[in-house]
Amino acid sequence: MRDYDETTAFLGEWGRFQRLVFFLLSASIIPNGFNGMSVVFLAGTPEHRCVVPRGANLSGEWRNASIPLELRGGQEVPSRCRRYRLAALANFSALGLRPGSDVELEALEQEPCLDGWEYSRDVYRSTIVTEERQARTCHQKSSVKKQLQNSTEEQNLMWNLVCEDDWKAPLTTSLFFVGVLIGSFISGQLSDRFGRKNILFLTMAVQTGFSFLQIFSTSWEMFTVLFLIVGMGQISNYVVAFILGTEILGKSVRILFSTLGVCIFFAIGYMLLPLFAFFIRDWRMLLLALTVPGLFCIPLWWIIPESPRWLISQGRYKEAEAIIQKAAKMNGIPAPAVLFDTAEMQDSKPQQQQKAILLDLFRTRNIATITIMSLLLWFFTSVGYFGLSLSTPDWHGNAYINCFLSAVIEVPAYVIAWLLLRSLPRRYSLSGVLFLGGSVVLFIQLVPAELNVLSVGLVMLGKFGITAAFSMLYVYNVELYPTLVRNMAVGATSTASRLGSIIAPYFVYLGAYDRFLPYILMGSLTVLIGILTLFLPESFGNPLPESFEQMMKVKCFRNEQQTTGIRSSKESPKSLITPL
Repeated sequence: MRDYDETTAFLGEWGRFQRLVFFLLSASIIPNGFNGMSVVFLAGTPEHRCVVPRGANLSGEWRNASIPLELRGGQEVPSRCRRYRLAALANFSALGLRPGSDVELEALEQEPCLDGWEYSRDVYRSTIVTEERQARTCHQKSSVKKQLQNSTEEQNLMWNLVCEDDWKAPLTTSLFFVGVLIGSFISGQLSDRFGRKNILFLTMAVQTGFSFLQIFSTSWEMFTVLFLIVGMGQISNYVVAFILGTEILGKSVRILFSTLGVCIFFAIGYMLLPLFAFFIRDWRMLLLALTVPGLFCIPLWWIIPESPRWLISQGRYKEAEAIIQKAAKMNGIPAPAVLFDTAEMQDSKPQQQQKAILLDLFRTRNIATITIMSLLLWFFTSVGYFGLSLSTPDWHGNAYINCFLSAVIEVPAYVIAWLLLRSLPRRYSLSGVLFLGGSVVLFIQLVPAELNVLSVGLVMLGKFGITAAFSMLYVYNVELYPTLVRNMAVGATSTASRLGSIIAPYFVYLGAYDRFLPYILMGSLTVLIGILTLFLPESFGNPLPESFEQMMKVKCFRNEQQTTGIRSSKESPKSLITPL
């Protein structure tokens, strides 16, 4: 409603009511930090090698030599997925031959890990990758002659997402982000129809409930389907909390809430994740521990109010008045006896607005160029952000410390992004942080192997730049498009971001073939999109465009004749960012 802010101005901007809504809605985002990045530890892949069963009749010398060496990371290490054929080794052992001197190992026939894998327990005690309940005990009793038959029969009991099945772990992560994509489509429509508060708590229940059901997964397929549903609840919870907060809070606090409130509390949940994972090394118990905090959100149902704006849009004026009256009482401010003239509101009819379709985002060369560049910007920024976040176990050093540092660096990134949005041009700020993030990630391949700390520092600096860029995109995108297609543009670019998050796990997956390849790709694409951002129009200090004619031109179109109707730059600007 157009005069809602004026009607409720008597409440003030930062009273007790606003502070309560600000912090409770922000706190409800903490479980999103758990679920959004929990796959880093739930699907962690430890070092592994083929099992050599005790019944293979091998001498100790032949048992130690049963795993061939392979070149990985510039060093010869035991193979993860192959072993020498045990039947041949058993014959050599029975004949008293010795590996290396009597038998040339390189000439021996190899076979896959028919009896399963041995996993290192140094980092993880159990993950979905190493899950093999009951199979190992049962299979170790089998003889070498029956290993093929038993292996096939017992494979259904194993998860073992390694070697030929190593594609399943990144697919699990990708399908979680597919759920995020689906949730982003439906959450807005559901909250418009059934109310912000109802959908907020429904999606929180979906996120918590299906996370709990994952604990009892009996197969990788079951775990992955449940994880997809968790992704739907996870993003819906985030989006609806964002909408509810921006509709209840005043103009100045609204910007603080959308740039710092929800983002920093997400980072707090992200920071708590490695702390839980460090002390709970079993994936089922870890998932249980990460699910429990969601139960603490239940009492918030009786504290967080519905959006008065939404209630008014539904004609429920008395309920909206009751919430505002309660807010005034909480702030210690007298409220008018009657806030809304319901008869006048019911008689007033909304102005007819032109309806837009998706093709309007490509209606002219200028608009199409802005749209395509924005889609690429969101897509590659998302690839960089989630690629670096999900690759923390591959960094040098302790995986838990790396994940914690990856979360901590987001806090100053959000603060810097907020300060840049308040005072500096958009495209230069955005291009600068993207170029910083991408270029330092590219330098990782040049760091000597013995300088591990420097490599981690460069990754952290890259994560800082890309995170700052990610948090600035919403504001910049809103300022580029006219009112008619603004929501549609944000939805389209947000969808591009979700697609980027879906393929990000496979960028990390490339690290199994070359440790530096993911960083080369992510760094190159981030630098490229940072340079491309310089060609976008500048929106800082300009009024929000109301029509297509008022949209700014991309840099390469500046010399074209400007369409009439563009507002003078001397008009008092109404930027989206309102300084506190």
